[in-house]
Amino acid sequence: MVTREITITLPDDIAQAAEERGLLTPEALEQLIRAEVGGREHQRLRAMMDDLASLDEPPLTNEELDAEIRAARAERRAKRVSGS
Repeated sequence: MVTREITITLPDDIAQAAEERGLLTPEALEQLIRAEVGGREHQRLRAMMDDLASLDEPPLTNEELDAEIRAARAERRAKRVSGS
């Protein structure tokens, strides 16, 4: 795993409280950041689902969905062949 060293600047009271609670260790910071990244991804997906649910169109049939997938794949293949 490739790692990256980061430096953060916090107000002293927050840094002290975080340190007292063991939150400034590399392991704790990784856990906090992973949880936040996952939470934000969940929020993004939920917003997309809400947007889809609010559409005034019926959902695609399996056949329509298969056709869309085939078209997207064909477009990608064509781009690879043409070098775009």
